[in-house]
Amino acid sequence: MREIGVAPGRGGYRQSLEAARIVFATRSALAGFFGVSDSSRLIFTHSATESLNLAVSGLLKAGDHVVSSSVEHNALLRPLHLMLGRGVEVTFVPADREGVVSEREIAGALRPNTRLVALAHCSNVTGAVQPIGEIARVAARGGALFLVDAAQSAGYFSLPTEEMGIDLLAAPGHKGLFGPPGTGLLTIARGVTLEPLLVGGTGGSASSPLQPEQLPERFESGTINTAALAGLKAGLDFVLETGLEAIRAKGKLLVEQLLQGLRACPGVTVYGPSQGERAGAVSFTAEGEDPAVLGYRLDSEYDISVRAGLHCAPDVHRTIGSYPGGTVRVSPGFFNSEADIEFFLKALRELLRR
Repeated sequence: MREIGVAPGRGGYRQSLEAARIVFATRSALAGFFGVSDSSRLIFTHSATESLNLAVSGLLKAGDHVVSSSVEHNALLRPLHLMLGRGVEVTFVPADREGVVSEREIAGALRPNTRLVALAHCSNVTGAVQPIGEIARVAARGGALFLVDAAQSAGYFSLPTEEMGIDLLAAPGHKGLFGPPGTGLLTIARGVTLEPLLVGGTGGSASSPLQPEQLPERFESGTINTAALAGLKAGLDFVLETGLEAIRAKGKLLVEQLLQGLRACPGVTVYGPSQGERAGAVSFTAEGEDPAVLGYRLDSEYDISVRAGLHCAPDVHRTIGSYPGGTVRVSPGFFNSEADIEFFLKALRELLRR
């Protein structure tokens, strides 16, 4: 911001060219990270929500059918419900009580007109991890495209999109990629065409009143937030230097410590998978305690930041049995420590004894 501070692609002067180089370097690095061989097919957005809206609204038309699940975040659920009003059919496959979707259920829901299978890789409520490799194969066999909401998994799990058969992948920059808020991306596989959500100035093709066809310009109208993308590049550099294995190992250590401590607390119910793979979100309720009040007291009395309520995912709570009150969600990050988890558990035990 201080040293360049201008828009990329809006002039031939040196500062604008340097801004364009920053954007190109960020795009290229992320394309490599997500296994996208043509970096122009990685589109910058301001959030995973915008990316999901672009994928859903840009792809689907009246008469199309979509298969999704009963454990989706509103970032995907609401665009799909919007499409219901535009003549698109949607089947929401039920997950089990732990929030996991079976690829067999997905396969059973496919129809001849199924255009898209769309679901979150990991739940932001329970940490449940869906078998997206198997689901990608099921979608491909059924002739459907596969859209993955990677809001909770990008930067935590390896997601080589082309190798895994993921046609569209939406991710935010501010979570596992350690970038600033207000950044996001969408990867678009070769052969997949979308209609843009937004049209306007792109820095090129200025003589035409029509939106350009070439990527990424087709989907990046307006001024790109170069400073934020420079921050996203720095975040990705940290992930690459630290290594996904180290990040996941730290996350698993903290989550396991958290789970063991919560399960030892009388009257506490922990939601999500009882064993196997899970991401870094843990939800619980305590008997006789309002999650919102418990979250407030953890913050006000102990300076512990948790989230309470429905977490923008009401259908997840309906599935796991915590609706309408929701849960308290704890999300350990890479920069938390075992001492932080123990401090949280001690605070919770004190609150529950009062």
